Amino acid sequence: VHLEQSGGGEVQAGGSLRLSCATRGSILSIPAMGWYRQAPGKERELVAAESSERPSYVAESVKGRFTISRDNTKNALYLQMNSLKPEDTAMYYCAAGLTVDTLSQGSWGQGTQVTVSA
Repeated sequence: VHLEQSGGGEVQAGGSLRLSCATRGSILSIPAMGWYRQAPGKERELVAAESSERPSYVAESVKGRFTISRDNTKNALYLQMNSLKPEDTAMYYCAAGLTVDTLSQGSWGQGTQVTVSA
């Protein structure tokens, strides 16, 4: 599965950004998709994920601020990020796979940098 990311950039704390992840084929054929992030010197973190088999997952660190969604008509996955904090600064990656638990073994987008300034 080819994943093409867009969005991201730099924003002040409290601001919003939306990340997009476009699939080359029908997104309906992808069982699970999600967003990871990795900050320098930190482990990769699953931020949000969704699949047809279980309710959406959102990490505690972003709960209430980030929302994951799909647009089947545009074959795209989104991550809406509100009330951004400096600790949200990281490289963000979308991923696609068979299940949420095995997302890291699937396909990856190219990554997009999100920088939140205080």
